Amino acid sequence: MPLDAFLGLLVYAFVTSITPGPNNMMLMASGVNFGFRRTIPHMLGIGIGFFVLLIAVGFGLGAVIHAYPPIQTAMKVASVAYMLWLAWKIAFSRSIGEAKDASRPLTFLQAAGFQWVNPKAWAMALVAMGAYTNAERPVLSVLLVGSAFALVNFPSVSSWAGFGVALRSFLSDPKRLRIFNIAMGLALLATLWPMLR
Repeated sequence: MPLDAFLGLLVYAFVTSITPGPNNMMLMASGVNFGFRRTIPHMLGIGIGFFVLLIAVGFGLGAVIHAYPPIQTAMKVASVAYMLWLAWKIAFSRSIGEAKDASRPLTFLQAAGFQWVNPKAWAMALVAMGAYTNAERPVLSVLLVGSAFALVNFPSVSSWAGFGVALRSFLSDPKRLRIFNIAMGLALLATLWPMLR
């Protein structure tokens, strides 16, 4: 891959990783409610889960799914159901990281699994693999695309968790926290709009 194409890929990976979407909304809410350290498994799950999804799409999974519309429909239903559950969980989280609170951040496996029903993750993966892979060197180009995302993903998603942590003192008031959590739950639901149109 020429250097200018790789730099373009890095820019695409950065822009799509740093802009608002389901992962980043959940990370900001997790940073507020649980702090940075407790959110690290969630961040790692996003990075590794998306990397695996990206590589799978690059090696043909995307084409298989496009060839079978019932799989697409099932994935949409699973996406909507899981995101509704996550939005509910975020909206009704009540306290900032107190031990007595039964809520907990997403685990590594939950965050990694979420990538498979995250509409933004699928869109990012399909566009990246379609635009930046080379049919003459498929394995190398798929791994290069995956590596580019791996380079920028963790720092990008970490910034959202860090932003949430920065809001913790302001949101230590239960009323403000409740408003914030409801807003984040609604923001997560809003990310479903492009898929439901």
